Amino acid sequence: MPLGLVALAIGAFGIGLTEFVIMGLLPEVAADFRVSEAAAGWLISGYALAVVVGALVLTAATTRLPRKPVLLGLVVLFIAGNVLTAIAEDYSLAMIGRILAALCHGAFFGIGSVVAASLVAPEKKAGAIAIMFTGLTAANVLGVPFGTFLGQQLGWRATFWAISVIGVLAFIGIAALVPVLRSPEERISIRGELQAFRSGQVWLSLLVTVLAYGGMFGAFTYIAYTLTEVSGFASTTVPWLLVLFGAGLVVGNWLGGRLADRSIDGTLVVFIAALVVILALFGLLAGSPIATIVALFLMGGFGFGTVPGLQSRIMNYAGTAPTLASGANIGAFNVGNALGAWAGGVGIAAGLGYTSPIWIGATITAVALVVMIIAAAAARGSHASTAMSADGAGGPSARATATATTH
Repeated sequence: MPLGLVALAIGAFGIGLTEFVIMGLLPEVAADFRVSEAAAGWLISGYALAVVVGALVLTAATTRLPRKPVLLGLVVLFIAGNVLTAIAEDYSLAMIGRILAALCHGAFFGIGSVVAASLVAPEKKAGAIAIMFTGLTAANVLGVPFGTFLGQQLGWRATFWAISVIGVLAFIGIAALVPVLRSPEERISIRGELQAFRSGQVWLSLLVTVLAYGGMFGAFTYIAYTLTEVSGFASTTVPWLLVLFGAGLVVGNWLGGRLADRSIDGTLVVFIAALVVILALFGLLAGSPIATIVALFLMGGFGFGTVPGLQSRIMNYAGTAPTLASGANIGAFNVGNALGAWAGGVGIAAGLGYTSPIWIGATITAVALVVMIIAAAAARGSHASTAMSADGAGGPSARATATATTH
């Protein structure tokens, strides 16, 4: 395994910790700033929306620049945002810090995915992306529970100081281990990158990402309240329950990456369908501690198991200009985050209870499944047409070439 993938995973660990740890600390943050649960949730939604801006604007602005220096600059921005959050004296300043940290998120994962894929053979791209995203899953298994525990014991600000230190370690790792890549792709213009968005499959992939990830995130954003107010767990057990969710992320990411290298669309349809079922059962059985424990693990597994496939799919259909499309897909993940967090907050604010985000998430994910089935069917139709054209034009050799190109 290329050591550069390890460095990228370290960066992903820090960024994932920043994104997710605040969910376990949401009650403490809300109490400190004297705001409502829904208002505190905007520290999550605001982060997600800023990721979208960073994914598009920063990725586009740095398209013609060497990728390694860009990654290092993004980590510096990440560190600055977390330091500002840690010292924030009011809600507004904390939001600014969250936004600064978020701006690097989309561009880092977008550019990092392209770099990760370039470090391995073409048939191993999804697996390489999964390795980078292992840092994100590890953040949930190790970082989020520990960060939540640290925040509960020493105050939530201590968690963001710890994240800042991780950012420094990530900077060192990327500087030392990620090679300087010099390829023709780095000289592609913005106009060339935008050509990827002429593909209908790129847009369908983005929509699936928004809805599939938004459904899971809608259920997960207010999970601390669901666990304590519905399932009956003590607040001190929340960090350890999040370990189960994180373990599901690790297994799902690994399995999803391996299966997507065999069949991207097939893997996505199965995983999204399973997620719909899990969320519906979770909504029904959230009052049962045992059912909740099982649902947390499976929700993380099937939810995050879609990530390598979704990222690989859009890069495949983007062709020779994957950087901006890759960044846009990271932005789409976070549009989903914002959608899910907002929708879940609406359910709670409407008095529908702390299981309402789960039901809302199940509904959003069901729509994602429909869109994914349509996208997969359209892709099969396109491949079949290409194969028939190749058969008429050049026989078996041309048909084989067409199949390899559209795989």
